Amino acid sequence: MQKTLLIVEDDPGLQSQMRWCFEDDLVVHQATDRESAIDILRRHEPQVVTLDLGLPPDPGGASEGFKTLEEILRIAPLTKVIVITGREEKANAVEAIGLGASDFFQKPLDADILNFIVERAFRLYALEKENRELNAQDFGSRLSGVIASSPKMLEVCRTLEKIAPTDVSALLLGETGSGKEVLAKALHKISPRNDAPFIAINCAAIPENLLESELFGYEKGAFTGATQLKKGKIELAHGGTLFLDEIGDMPSALQPKMLRFLQERMIERVGGVKEIPVDVRVVCATHQNVQHLISNNLFREDLYYRVSEISLKIPPLREREGDAVVIAQSLLQKFCKEMKRAPLQLTEDAMQAIRSYEWPGNVREMINKVKRASIMTEGKNVAAIDLELGQSNSFGDDALNLKTVRDNAEKSACIQALKSASGNMAKAARILGITRPTLYALADKHQLIASTESN
Repeated sequence: MQKTLLIVEDDPGLQSQMRWCFEDDLVVHQATDRESAIDILRRHEPQVVTLDLGLPPDPGGASEGFKTLEEILRIAPLTKVIVITGREEKANAVEAIGLGASDFFQKPLDADILNFIVERAFRLYALEKENRELNAQDFGSRLSGVIASSPKMLEVCRTLEKIAPTDVSALLLGETGSGKEVLAKALHKISPRNDAPFIAINCAAIPENLLESELFGYEKGAFTGATQLKKGKIELAHGGTLFLDEIGDMPSALQPKMLRFLQERMIERVGGVKEIPVDVRVVCATHQNVQHLISNNLFREDLYYRVSEISLKIPPLREREGDAVVIAQSLLQKFCKEMKRAPLQLTEDAMQAIRSYEWPGNVREMINKVKRASIMTEGKNVAAIDLELGQSNSFGDDALNLKTVRDNAEKSACIQALKSASGNMAKAARILGITRPTLYALADKHQLIASTESN
């Protein structure tokens, strides 16, 4: 993306000074009034505009500047506008921010600070553009609730789409939190059984002595406490889909009865003598190595063949290249809507942290991290520290590099100080015991986004 800046300034001397504040790789256009500024805006579509509020015919006031600001944001609402005010015109700066300006700069001119503010605006524009593109992507799957762009995950989705019209039993293999139940529900929704129930039961979460009655139901008087007939999960799923999660933990004593049900599609309630026909599609899942369970006589081989007419290995999130950021962004949007708060955006360091993190808890861990961040984050952006991903859990060669350790500590300290100071650069500099220009330099070095408002 070619970075383009528009400087709106009626003072030729100051206009020239501002032009020389920026690097040669930046395309700079200049305007002296509202009409010429809008003309350049339409023709060149600059991502960032610096706008002096004191424009003719009201160079001593701000009325023309505010009109220009409103027109710029009406024509190009995504453009980042930095308003320029005098030292004693702080109220105008606050009003401009309220109208939609992204930042402000107070005269007299300080080339380093102005360059920092403008570069930060370009980074924010690029970041928001990336977020919009991520949200608009077609993730290549028609499975409800499944976000996938990585080749491995798309292959899983394609397989599920192929088997959906059939009644073959499927076994989903994958780590805890990798989304096995989400995929099972998605399979049900695109199958001919989607109008019937989807019934799930976790075989590892129910005590062994209760699992049989939960699955098969029981007759009145079958045991102490059975005061009325109860249908089991299998019977309740009639016509639909039965999802047996963590089937690898199914007790050995119950496996023969499950095998008979899968072969005959008939069940008997506990304490009953009548066979009941049941029409269900069976989808199972486990995080365990089933072959290892079979070798150790913990899982019947014939039952394995019944539940795995199609077996699918669900890749962990760390192996789904490109998926982590788009899933995090989607979750962030979802939680913001649920909490009725303004949309949040992921910062550059947050995206990098998400890409590099191993995600041992997979999508389930990400849900927890993103939900917490959407609650606790102040402002419009979610940083790596808000996701609690700022520190690496590994201690490889990179982590032992002294410069890397020092840079990470320096960045973390700046972020903490800026959060404590609510983005106030002067106050954050005092907390850190450094000068404000030094903090600006550190913020630029580590690509931090913060308010430049001073006391």
